[in-house]
Order: sequence, then structure tokens, then C-alpha cells
Amino acid sequence: MKVIKMLKNNLKYWMLIFSLAFMTYGVMIREEQKIVLRKAINICLECIGVG
Repeated sequence: MKVIKMLKNNLKYWMLIFSLAFMTYGVMIREEQKIVLRKAINICLECIGVG
């Protein structure tokens, strides 16, 4: 029981570490922010009729 309680208490910290690692991977390695920005610009230009 003690091990299960310890795992439950530490699970939120492990999830935080993994989520930060995957966000770092997306930003640094795959450059997702550039893809999202490019898509947002295209949508905005289509809405106002320029693109």
C-alpha cells in the first residue's frame, strides 16, 4: 500500500516532466510553432481576401 500511495503522489510530477519534455521536443526539434504560425497567417489572409 505504501508503494501505491507513493506512486500516486509522484504521478503528477512525472506527468509534468513528460509533458515538458514533449513540448520541448515539439518546439526545438520539430519546430511546431513555425507550422502553426504559418497556418494562422494563411487563414487570416484568406479571411480578408488577400491570399
